Amino acid sequence: MLNKKYLLLALIVVIGVIAAVYWFTPLHKSVAPNQGLNIETWQIKNGAKVFYVAAPQLPMVDVRVVFNAGSARDNGKPGLARLTNRLLDHGAGEWSTEQVLERMDNVGAQFSSSAYRDMAVVSLRSLTDKSLLSTAVETMAAVLQQPKFMPVELEHERERTLVALQNQRESPDDLAELAFYSAVYEQHPYASPVLGTPQSVAAISNADVMEFYHRYYVGNNALIVIVGDVDRAKAEQMAEQIVAGLPPGQPVAALPDVPIPHASKLIKEPYPSTQTHIWVGQPGMTRDDKDYFPLYVGNHILGGSGFGSRIVDQIRENKGLAYSSYSYFIPMQRPGPFFMVLQTKNEQAEQALQLLRDILAKFISNGPTEEELAHAKKNITGGFPLRLDSNKDITEQVASIGFYNLPLDYLKTFNAKVEAVTRDQIMDAFRRRIDPQTMVTVMLGGNENAAQNKP
Repeated sequence: MLNKKYLLLALIVVIGVIAAVYWFTPLHKSVAPNQGLNIETWQIKNGAKVFYVAAPQLPMVDVRVVFNAGSARDNGKPGLARLTNRLLDHGAGEWSTEQVLERMDNVGAQFSSSAYRDMAVVSLRSLTDKSLLSTAVETMAAVLQQPKFMPVELEHERERTLVALQNQRESPDDLAELAFYSAVYEQHPYASPVLGTPQSVAAISNADVMEFYHRYYVGNNALIVIVGDVDRAKAEQMAEQIVAGLPPGQPVAALPDVPIPHASKLIKEPYPSTQTHIWVGQPGMTRDDKDYFPLYVGNHILGGSGFGSRIVDQIRENKGLAYSSYSYFIPMQRPGPFFMVLQTKNEQAEQALQLLRDILAKFISNGPTEEELAHAKKNITGGFPLRLDSNKDITEQVASIGFYNLPLDYLKTFNAKVEAVTRDQIMDAFRRRIDPQTMVTVMLGGNENAAQNKP
């Protein structure tokens, strides 16, 4: 018995050393797009799509299974998508929650799950040693195909979610973001908070979870990405084992269109803070948007590149009005938000907000300079290899390609498309897509003695 314990300890040490090497060894020199990153794809019988990239540099493999099952599918029960996703590994097949965790730990595998507005994700990272990978894949297959959804585990996860919601209510930036999404999207599914609300989470039943799982965790609503040191035949075998046991089901319906805003909105929320948190924005673009590259490059200049951007330069460096300020697009299936964000002293809030609006208006009116554009292109293309710095990064990028139906050569052509963006294209895209007269503005704070906001 003692010898078995020492052998197990030795195995864990070896796994840890290999995993450490994997974590800290950059891979982009071997798999960057300009050196021939090749994405292969096929479909299995139950409708699931498979995307595969061979990466033999280290004896590791990353697997990501993505379902069109984010909070936009909550259907009036905010928090349901996330709660369902979080419960998948809380007992599966013939194993308890603890046994699922032990099986992954014993072979040095890393398992995670998460849910966002568009998608729900289940991920695995494992060594490719036959016995280790076999256990990891078998466990992942059970988690996806045979989750137990035990009522006692639902209660445990519900309590953890309620704690997370309490923490959220104590974060002014989180509250400002929630108010922003609610005001921008109103009755659209994107308004549904990913975590849910205390009331909605408390009301979710085990039957709700099971119904959501059976509707959305199906083959025709899934894609699987495999990146690592396995050949095509092994990737096919893994994909079959992990997702082929899911019923075909039906593809989900397309999300409704996002309403076009026709007037500005100003939402002021009191919060006991010396800082006012400001969010300004509106619906922006989809992930496959024809204006994606002009808007992306343009925003890099406007507020998306840190100290090189206009917003940081003018609001922080020139005026000293905010420590943190930026702008961002979050492209999704339907137009995700464009927003500009800053935090500033209560007494400076109106001044900072007006300056933020002025910066945007000037950028839309006059566009970037040629010098700004050249610098942005150099910055974006120079940093692009970091997006593919590990198999995990590649897996995330390929999953995005598959989920949003982007071209398979997207990564190979990314830099060329950035380089092709012109100043006129940026001005045209921003003038058509971003309207300063129909912005939602959220100001949370403004009163150090206000009663804390608890939505």
